[in-house]
Amino acid sequence: MRSLTEDALAAAGRYLWLNARLIDRLRFEALFGDGCRERVLQALRAYRNPDGGFGHALEPDLRGAGSQPEPVEVAFWILDGLDAFDDPMVTGACDYLMSVTAEDGGVPFVLPSVRQTPRAPWWETPDDPPGSLVPTASIAALLHKHGIDHPWLAPATAFTWSAIEETVELQPYHTRAVVHFLEHVPDRDRADHQFARLREAILATVCLDPYAPGDAHFPLDFAPVPGRLPLFEAETLDRHLDALIDQQSPDGGWAPNFLMWTPLVAHEWGGFLTVGRLETLRAYGRLTS
Repeated sequence: MRSLTEDALAAAGRYLWLNARLIDRLRFEALFGDGCRERVLQALRAYRNPDGGFGHALEPDLRGAGSQPEPVEVAFWILDGLDAFDDPMVTGACDYLMSVTAEDGGVPFVLPSVRQTPRAPWWETPDDPPGSLVPTASIAALLHKHGIDHPWLAPATAFTWSAIEETVELQPYHTRAVVHFLEHVPDRDRADHQFARLREAILATVCLDPYAPGDAHFPLDFAPVPGRLPLFEAETLDRHLDALIDQQSPDGGWAPNFLMWTPLVAHEWGGFLTVGRLETLRAYGRLTS
C-alpha cells in the first residue's frame, strides 16, 4: 500500500503558500502543521454576513458578497474538518437557512439574488426556486453528524427523506448529497433501506476509471473518508487512493477537473481541493507518519 511521502506533503504546503487563499493555507497549517484552529475560524468569519450566512466567494464559483445556501455547506465542511461545530457560526448559519428555506422544507440550489453578481454559468434559478437536495441534504447530514439541534433541521430532514424516496435516477452532485445524508442521518433502518434501493443508481453516477479525464466523479468524491455504507470494495478504494497520490501535480497541488470559467477560481478551487485531498489520504491511512 502506497503512502504520500513527507516530501510530497511538504510540496503540497509550498503549493498552498504560492497559490491558495489565506483560509486554505491556514487550514493546511492547522490540520497538517503547527497552526491553530482559531486562526482558521477567524478567517472563516470574514466570509460571514450579518444575516448569519456566507458569501464573498467562499464557494469560489459564486463571486458575490451576499449570502447563498451553498456557501453554508462549504463553511460546514471546513468546520467539520476542524471538528469545530461548537462554534456559534453554526447556529447563525442555521438561522440564515431558516430565512431562505422554501415552503417544501429544503433550501434552494441558489437564490435569485445570484443574478446580480458574477458567477459560474451553472448557477441559474427560477424566480421562486424550490428546495433542492443540493445543498439541503449535505448540510443536514453534517448537522446530524455533529449532533446539532436546531429548528431548521427537522423540516430539512423531512424534505430530504421525501426527495430521496421519490428518486429513481440521480445526477452526480445529487448522489454525493444523498450519500452524505444516508451516511449520517440517525434513522439507520430507513437509511439502509433507501441505500439498498438506490445503490445501483448511485453507482451509475460514479466513474471507476481513476484516470478518466474531464468532469468525472470518482469513488473518493462520494466516500472522502471511510464510512458505514457498503458502497465500494476495498480494492476499488485502494486503486483510487493510489491514483490520487499519482495525480499530485509537479507544483504540489491537486487541480480541479471541472470547468474553470475565470482564471482566479483555478487557484481558489485548487487550494480548497488540495487540503481536501490531503484530508482524504490521511483518513485512509495514506500519509507517511
